[in-house]
Amino acid sequence: MRKNLNVIAAYSIMMVLIILVGIFQSWNIALSIFNMCLISAVMTMGANIQWGYAGLINFGIMGYTALGGLAAVIISVDPVQEAWSAGGLNILICLWLIIAIVLIIRFIIKNFQKSKVRTYSIAALIISGIILLRFTAEPGIEAIEDINPAKTGFLGGFGLPIIFSWIVGAFFAGGLAFVVGKVALGLRADYLAIATLLISEIVIAIIKHEDWLTRGVKNVIGLKRPAPYEVDLQSTDWFITLVEKFNSGKLELISNLSDRQTTLNQLVIEGSSVFVKLCYSGLFLIVVIILLILTQKALYSPWGRMMRAIRDNEEAANAMGKNVFKQHLLIFILGSAIVGIAGAMLVTQDGLFTPGSYRPMRYTFLIWVMVIVGGSGNNFGAILGGFAVWFLWIESAPIALFLINFFTVGIPSTNLLKAHLIESVPYFRFLMMGLGLLLIMRYRPKGILPEKIEIK
Repeated sequence: MRKNLNVIAAYSIMMVLIILVGIFQSWNIALSIFNMCLISAVMTMGANIQWGYAGLINFGIMGYTALGGLAAVIISVDPVQEAWSAGGLNILICLWLIIAIVLIIRFIIKNFQKSKVRTYSIAALIISGIILLRFTAEPGIEAIEDINPAKTGFLGGFGLPIIFSWIVGAFFAGGLAFVVGKVALGLRADYLAIATLLISEIVIAIIKHEDWLTRGVKNVIGLKRPAPYEVDLQSTDWFITLVEKFNSGKLELISNLSDRQTTLNQLVIEGSSVFVKLCYSGLFLIVVIILLILTQKALYSPWGRMMRAIRDNEEAANAMGKNVFKQHLLIFILGSAIVGIAGAMLVTQDGLFTPGSYRPMRYTFLIWVMVIVGGSGNNFGAILGGFAVWFLWIESAPIALFLINFFTVGIPSTNLLKAHLIESVPYFRFLMMGLGLLLIMRYRPKGILPEKIEIK
């Protein structure tokens, strides 16, 4: 019961803080923070499954997030017919060549005993395949990227609703996790962390430099949205009527009809942005609740207890006949797939795909801080960590500015120290993040909501 009270109290405080942002700043800012907290919560659940359930260190979260964003582009963008006509055939031939090479290598590994001949044959096949792929793909890629490079210059996608990309993003990330897991899960924990980080950097480098796929660093903008556009809402009668009724008290205080209409127009503009963010909040909240239910069921199932047993004593679990590598691979795929969903959700909200924005600080280490602060091994704790850390990350600058002005209220603005402090406000987020993490590690070393083992 006390654990439940702790969860309720922690989440209540978090919601009150977001509401206070809405009251003292704006509801647009509050809902933006809330939506990003929900996306961060999905990422932390993916990382928590890997670390909290199985003790796997994955520093490649950034790469799986980017693959989710890539899925959003491939699914939602309309196909560029001119680009497909110019070089699409070359790309399809390369795709089939890759599949053929993979199948041949798999056949060799399964049907021939390990030897130097087998090793050299596989190496020769890979090298010759890479050379063949280059000569096949290069003319097609150049032709694709020459098709109106200022606006397109890539193949485009399937032109489907972007919400389908959330599922496809999970498959993209899970597929990469399968390959990475097969190669790297046998490594020691620290080597696994380095390997996953480097592989994620490779993924980002490919996405940034292969313009034919997603325009590279030229970015993809104007992606389809599952929510209505603000400009459409602002010219819709039912929405204008809704805003007018919601703000009837404020409008009645204005006697001049011209001023009242001007105020109403401004309220409609502000309300349209709030309405769109509320639509995203509803969609993201559904995803978080579904994932929370599934992860909670998994955590307290026999499989979840087995995973924690493997995490706590891998040798003992192996001696009991459990296939440790297989279970590690499964949970590595599941956690990465959830991160892929979050990556697609992020691009869906932003409406644009910017490969250059994927950096380890934001999409790997900050996510790990969220899991640690919230409490690894506890799904509610991981979600709370996503909320708390992202809230502090965004609001640290306004809080710092308020505190500086409060404590230097009697000092003129021309004072060098005060001016320097105000100019340094953007950097206070790193100071506050560091202090917050130190305090959590000192007084709550297992996180705000630590793992509780329940026998059911």
